[in-house]
Amino acid sequence: MSLIRALSKELQARSDDSLRALFSARPDLISPGVPDFAALAARASGRVSVQRALERLNRPEMQVLETLHLCTNTDTGHSASAPMLKKLINGATLASIEKMLHSLQELALVHRAEPPHGAAPPAGSKQRYYLPVGSLKDVIGIYPAGLGRSYTELVRLQPAFAQRVVQLVGELHRSGASISPAATPMEAALSLQHWTATPESLRQILATAPERTPALLARFGNWAMGAVPQAQRRASVLHEAADVGPVDWLLARGLLVPLDAAHVELPHSVGVSLRGGFVIEKFALTPPVPRLGATSAALRRNAALGAIAETLRLVGELLYCVREQPLVTLRSGGVGVRELKRLADGLRIEMHDAGVLAELCALSGLIRLDVDSSAWVQPAQLEWLTLPRQEQWLWLVNAWLASERAPSLVGQPVNGQAGVPALHRGAAGSTINALSAEAQRPDAPVVRKRILEILAELTEEAAAHDGQAPVLDAAAVLERADWTQPRMARRFSSLIRGVLAEAELLGLIGSGALSQIGAAIAAEQPDAAMGILGEHLPAALNHVLLQADLTAVAPGYLAPELTEKLLTMADAEGQGPATIYRFSVSSVRRALDAGQDAQAMLDFLGLHSATAIPQPLKYLIEDTAARHARLRVGSAASFIQSDDETALLELLNTPGAAGLGLVRIAPTVLVSHAAPRETAQLLRSLGLSPAVEESEAGGVRLRRTTAAPGSVRPVYSAPRTAPPEADVDAQLAVLRSERNAGGGASGHPAAPPGSEEATQLGLETLQRAIRLKQRVVMNVVDGMGNAVRETVVPVAVNGGRVRVFDPEKETERVLSIHRIIDVEAAEELLQ
Repeated sequence: MSLIRALSKELQARSDDSLRALFSARPDLISPGVPDFAALAARASGRVSVQRALERLNRPEMQVLETLHLCTNTDTGHSASAPMLKKLINGATLASIEKMLHSLQELALVHRAEPPHGAAPPAGSKQRYYLPVGSLKDVIGIYPAGLGRSYTELVRLQPAFAQRVVQLVGELHRSGASISPAATPMEAALSLQHWTATPESLRQILATAPERTPALLARFGNWAMGAVPQAQRRASVLHEAADVGPVDWLLARGLLVPLDAAHVELPHSVGVSLRGGFVIEKFALTPPVPRLGATSAALRRNAALGAIAETLRLVGELLYCVREQPLVTLRSGGVGVRELKRLADGLRIEMHDAGVLAELCALSGLIRLDVDSSAWVQPAQLEWLTLPRQEQWLWLVNAWLASERAPSLVGQPVNGQAGVPALHRGAAGSTINALSAEAQRPDAPVVRKRILEILAELTEEAAAHDGQAPVLDAAAVLERADWTQPRMARRFSSLIRGVLAEAELLGLIGSGALSQIGAAIAAEQPDAAMGILGEHLPAALNHVLLQADLTAVAPGYLAPELTEKLLTMADAEGQGPATIYRFSVSSVRRALDAGQDAQAMLDFLGLHSATAIPQPLKYLIEDTAARHARLRVGSAASFIQSDDETALLELLNTPGAAGLGLVRIAPTVLVSHAAPRETAQLLRSLGLSPAVEESEAGGVRLRRTTAAPGSVRPVYSAPRTAPPEADVDAQLAVLRSERNAGGGASGHPAAPPGSEEATQLGLETLQRAIRLKQRVVMNVVDGMGNAVRETVVPVAVNGGRVRVFDPEKETERVLSIHRIIDVEAAEELLQ
């Protein structure tokens, strides 16, 4: 029976509560809704859906599922039971495996099956047999449980090894090894497989290995592939030197098989023997308990509140810097090093911190990319600036949680090194620019949410004493994440340190411990977090201390409006909340250029100073204002000069000349923003006869640019959670109606062409035929729209296309899957 049809029959027999639990655990199964159980089974067997489901499994569930995959054969229907799995999982009990299999069955990842041939259970036994869904093989990959492929499979797939393996076995036999000689590559593979089949035989083989060989093999404990230089070099047991290295020693005996010039694989039988004959060497139903340090609750609270106040201050200053001078982007996208250094100098922080802060502002929508200038600017109307401090903080946190960007990746290599076991690594590539497309991570919201949940779990489990809080580092969080969701371990490892640093920046972590505010956010209680923050976060100050050395000292965190006004008339110095603002001739002139006058500045400082205005500061402002504007600089494209002052005055008041933007700068001189020839043409239309004097043609060129591909979006959506209850009820009603009507998979009706069930059944048939090298009969639509039945041998399925071999024409060709109406195994038709 087809695996999809078997799963459909099992789903039809389930209760509504069981189906409801399935939809809650796998919400993609009813998005959009399915018409019947056959379509539901087809979707549950789909590769993408199975991959999402596997990402939710914890380590013991994945270990049981991978062991079941290795013990079964979906092509022949060879199933496995809990007692069979127990023999291959070290430390597991029969009850625990049965429980895991039941859980996997509830998730529709495995289903009940008939016992394998010759393995019928004893009379009266309640032993149950299982098969995984058909797409599991493709989802898990070629190294289930971290074990390599068998020697026979490597001989079939690696031509270079197939040519070498017979000679290799012959050399081992002549050297005295207890291995049978072989005449064909497949016989040689079976000899190697038998030679390394048990832990005892492998220990005897390794007894004469070089000293560093066990340490080298230990690197393959969790993954079967590794990288070595010159992996395909010739090595022979008959010509070994006394100081032979461990890699050459293993290659000469076939214990490592070269895949290409730089990679090797540890065969399946060798890996199992290294694990003592088990597929799973370590099995535990409870997660590991990390050793955690402790900090005081008061220190945690103060560190978190300090980080929040500092972040809000820096965000305010960054917005001022961007408003004064936008962040220009590179042609390749993102903000360059020079521009980022200018921002860092303005904020008086490190470049990496400035990049992270710019990313945080961009993903929160506080700055946006202007398509006309290709620069990051502040929106004209920004609500964030007018909100209370706790609401400003929640705005940043919500945007960070939902963002598909990873701010802490700024400055890291573009091509990060993978986490697979490797014996040699290459050089890293270029670094990631701030606000560039390379910092995009679609899985970032899921990773952040899960990390906060793990922090809350570990904090609750630590049960620290009163007044104490557990310190959580990246290693402890990663260890728990690797147990709860091993399929996402690599994603966690690449983002964990950055996420923790960003959480500390936002006050979710304080002094290395999850803060009360962070715990509230992890529990999805933002109102509680805002309440805690409003109670403990110091109010923003609205005054400074003016000093005789022409400085103003902020005694704490200032209100954003006060900070912005101070920055227009003084230069900030130092770091932290107690910022020093230094007044100088250039800073006062900057305020005068912005439209302020001396009296307005003195009134402002008098209103916001806790001390009297020092006389040196008063003299500085007044003297600078007195000298200001004696010379004026402006822009003009042309001028009009005439000795007749009356004529110029009449021209200035003429309505027809309003388009020139005339300004009188002297009794006999007017200036215009229009070009000389344009000005002369308009004056002639008014009946005047000007003479054009152009020393040099001039003008301003405007260029319109668009955002670079992959530019940052300011707003992101949160990850999808469980489906709405109404959708679940509606889907259950549809399925219940089919069950009551007696439909379903019991009679195995033909799937409608083009339906989800037909597509998955066709893919299942193709993939089974590829593995078994069987012929199939396909009904294919040709270029003229005609349906043609063909008997072919499928070779590979990938990217919506299937490569087939036509035995009659002895040619290979590629067909689009959407052109295939239906497909059936030719052997089944003959029966």
